[in-house]
Amino acid sequence: MPAQPLEAVIFDVDGTLFDSERDGHRVAFNLAFTAMGLPDRWDVATYGRLVKITGGVQRLTRWFEASGHSVADAGRLAIETHRRKTTFIQDIVASGAIQPRKGAPELVHAIRAAGVPVHVATTGTRAWVEPLLASAFGGCFDVVMTGTEVADLKPSPLVYREVLLRAGCDPARTVAIEDSANGLISATGAGLRCILARNDYTREDATAGAIIVTDELYGPEVRTWFEHRLTMPGRSCG
Repeated sequence: MPAQPLEAVIFDVDGTLFDSERDGHRVAFNLAFTAMGLPDRWDVATYGRLVKITGGVQRLTRWFEASGHSVADAGRLAIETHRRKTTFIQDIVASGAIQPRKGAPELVHAIRAAGVPVHVATTGTRAWVEPLLASAFGGCFDVVMTGTEVADLKPSPLVYREVLLRAGCDPARTVAIEDSANGLISATGAGLRCILARNDYTREDATAGAIIVTDELYGPEVRTWFEHRLTMPGRSCG
């Protein structure tokens, strides 16, 4: 029996569409620490552990509490540091330093060329998400939901449910593409199939429930899966 055609594809952003964590967000957090006059610094390995905590404010709060700050001080520092970090990540995005993950433009364009809408479900802040997407993909994405609109962070399924609601997608004919266990839980919790395209920070994450587990965003296995569910040619993004 032929595979059922897709109605939509929903992408995560950080670590999925972009190699943005190590040399984007980590750098912005360190710049924010400096701007705040704080001694804290996150090296590559430390950030690899902290990135398992979804949400920048939550990540900072946990860090400050573990560093000996009171709960109240940790929360206050986290909010102010994250506010400054958002400004720095916007500057980093504007500089062009954050590049798409290998295969991301090809995959997005192939899906769009087949006439299938692509959406975004991220709990990152819209202030940097929108310019980052525009820098590499122009106007490709139809519905973009971010942590600015959705309070519940992944692994909550809420951001995916909001995309499905706004786009009018049938979950049975929609697939999510994620890079982490938290993202996988979020997508499957919304009733979606999920392709898990891991990166250096998420290679050891749990994979239960993923329909494909790969280290290549547009490698042979992913390409073949989509070829059976896309009709070529069609539209491309402009």
